[in-house]
Parts: sequence; C-alpha cells; structure tokens
Amino acid sequence: MYTLYYGRGAASLAIHAALQEIGVPYDLVAIDLEAGQQRSPEYLRINPQGKVPTLLIDGKPFTESAALMMMLAERHPQSNLAPLAGSLARAQWYELMVTMANNLGNNFRLWFYPADVASTNQDSALRTAVQQRIESAWATLDARLAANGPYLLGGTSSGADLMLTMYMRWSRNMPRPATAWPALQKYADMMRARPSWRHITEVEALTGW
Repeated sequence: MYTLYYGRGAASLAIHAALQEIGVPYDLVAIDLEAGQQRSPEYLRINPQGKVPTLLIDGKPFTESAALMMMLAERHPQSNLAPLAGSLARAQWYELMVTMANNLGNNFRLWFYPADVASTNQDSALRTAVQQRIESAWATLDARLAANGPYLLGGTSSGADLMLTMYMRWSRNMPRPATAWPALQKYADMMRARPSWRHITEVEALTGW
C-alpha cells in the first residue's frame, strides 16, 4: 500500500503521475507548502528534511523523486515506468534519471530558493547562471527528442518522461520556458494529453499547464 505526501505542483508531481500510471491503490495526503505544513512536527517526524514528496511504502517513509521513481519501476515492472532490467535501455534510463535530477532538479532548487546559497546581493548573478544551466539542459533534451523522439527513450514512454514533464512545468514562468524549444513544445502537448497527467492536474487543481 502506498501513501503519497504531496504539494501542489511540487516535486511530488511526477510520483503522483507514476502511481496513476501503475494503476495500484494509493492514498494522498496534501501538504500545504505555502502555509508551511512541511515544517510541522507531524510531517518532520516522517521526513526530517521537510520536503515533498514522501512516499510511505507499507508504512515506511521514502523520499527523493528520482529515487522513488526507480523504486516504483522496480516494484512494478509491468508498468513500463522503466525498460527491462539489465537491458541497455534500462542503463540509458538510469543515466537520464540521474542527469535530469542533477541538471534540472538541483538547478531548479537554486532558481526557486537562491537565498539558500547566496546573499541578497548575489541573487541576480546566481539566478543568471542557473538560468543558463537550465536552458542548456533544455537545448540538449530538445535535440534528443527531435532526433529520437517522441519520448526520451524513443518510441516508448517511461517514468523519465513523467520527471521531464514535471521539470518543464516548473519553467513556465521563467524568461524562456522549456516550451520555447520546438521539440519540447510538441513533447509537452503530447505528455499533457496523457490520462495520468490530466488526472493529477485535476486532483491537484493545477492551472496554466
């Protein structure tokens, strides 16, 4: 049994979509990030970092979106969240997951919370550098999709696509969002049309995309 502690549109989004894709029963617990519920004593008891997502697997808490996607792929091999274990495609999938976590996940953290690592007078320079890093990642992913799409691994979707769609959504208010790249725009339209993505958008009451 799974219980997902999530914040609207936050790093839990891809895991919410993955659970919907798998088709297993799961419970949802909303954490109001704007109200600071992630720092409540109750939540910190299960996730001392005070972040989302937290996924309870048979009552035991696990964290980190990329790691959770890997866990779910291994626990539900029939779900197509990842290619066949031991295959070269699976190796590609691991590479993609870690690369996106490093190049997008970590840099988005800096984009949204620059004060975590810089003083106020350094914010502008940091955000400019982070923006360049994120845009470089979009350019690389756009070229990959243009050459070998429609999905990150070619003709078959996977959990990596759910992760990328989440990251792309985070860029929607940036000076140059991911959808400014043509292959990524086409990809976003395709992914947003998936039943799982439409479902989580409705459940989490997300607007924009």
